[in-house]
Amino acid sequence: MSIRKIVCFDEDKCNGCGECVPSCAEGAIQIIDGKARLVSDTFCDGLGACLGECPMDAITIEEREAPEFDEIAAMRHVAAAEKPRAIPLGCPSARLMSFGESSPPHTGNKESQHSSLNNWPVQLTLVPPHAPFLKNADILLAADCVPFAYPDFHRDFLSGKVLLIACPKLDEFEPYLHKMAQILQQAQPASITILRMEVPCCGGLTHLVKQAVQTSGIKVEVKEITVGVQGKVLAEA
Repeated sequence: MSIRKIVCFDEDKCNGCGECVPSCAEGAIQIIDGKARLVSDTFCDGLGACLGECPMDAITIEEREAPEFDEIAAMRHVAAAEKPRAIPLGCPSARLMSFGESSPPHTGNKESQHSSLNNWPVQLTLVPPHAPFLKNADILLAADCVPFAYPDFHRDFLSGKVLLIACPKLDEFEPYLHKMAQILQQAQPASITILRMEVPCCGGLTHLVKQAVQTSGIKVEVKEITVGVQGKVLAEA
């Protein structure tokens, strides 16, 4: 143990957006319980590459007693984090299904409502990059909360698209980044529409796609739609 510089997070300021996570080449930062935290002091080199990535100014460098930075351990940690999580082949939640053409969108009449879902599974963790329904698809990457906030989700956003859902605040960023980059490389989708909530942490979805595009080197049309917590579209870009 020695007195050295190390990253410090102000939990009162941190909103859990995850912008700082990919900036740390040593993989020292993760979003845990909705806040940015050091996974291990030994993974932090104290150089502060993450400082400029925080929109809430919640990161500082402090001098305190901490174990020495272990570069070899940090690189092993990064390599382990990049390995995709295995999903049991027999698990029904991971069985690939494509439903063909979308059902007609609902018209407001309860008896005539139809699902526009074209694929299963939908959770980004469970969808393999080689899934046939991803090939050249128009992907809708939606935050988990959107379908609950926006009443006409199927009619207005889902028809004709392949759905992937994720939560940038509660789920781990690095596995998602690895998965999305693989999807871009293997499936080469025609477009990605990011459907996020207005809350700041949801910006992690946009950051995820931008990082995946940069990592994969694949060009794709990207659109972002922001939905308010009261169910209205607030912005499109």
